[in-house]
Amino acid sequence: MKHICLLIATIVLFSCNSSAQDKKEAKVFPINKTEAEWKAELTEMQYYVLRKAGTERPFSSDLNKNYKPGTYVCAACNTPLFKSDYKFDSGTGWPSFDREIKGNVAFSTDYNLGYARTEEHCATCGGHLGHVFDDGPRDTTGKRHCINGAALNFIPKKDDK
Repeated sequence: MKHICLLIATIVLFSCNSSAQDKKEAKVFPINKTEAEWKAELTEMQYYVLRKAGTERPFSSDLNKNYKPGTYVCAACNTPLFKSDYKFDSGTGWPSFDREIKGNVAFSTDYNLGYARTEEHCATCGGHLGHVFDDGPRDTTGKRHCINGAALNFIPKKDDK
C-alpha cells in the first residue's frame, strides 16, 4: 500500500504541467499591431529593443549624453515617458532617469538572466524600454531607470517667447 501511494504521488507530481509558469501572461496594451506592422514602422534596432526586448550596446545612443530640456517619448508610439529634469549621468552608457512619467510606464518581472529584474515597458504599446534598479541618486528617488536610447525619441522643449 505504501508503494502504491508513493507511485500515485510521483505520477501526480510529474504530471502537473508547469508550462503556465513559462509563458508570460499576454498583457493587452491600448496600441496593438502585428509584428509585420511594427517591423515596417521601426528601424531594425528599434524593433530589436522595443519588440524583442533586446539591449543596445552601452554608449551607442546619442541620447545618453543629451541634457537639453525636453521630453523623452516612446519611439514606437510617442507616449511621453521621461522628462529631461529626471535625467542623470549614471556612467552606465545608457540614458538614465530617476523617475518616470507616472502612468505612462508599465512594469513587469524579467528572469531572463536567471534572477528577478524589474523590466519597464511603454504603457501604451508595450514596447520594452529597459530596467529599473535601486542604485540611483539617493538625494531624489534612489531609482535608476536604465533605458535603451533606441526605445526613445527626444522632443525638445519649445522656447517660451
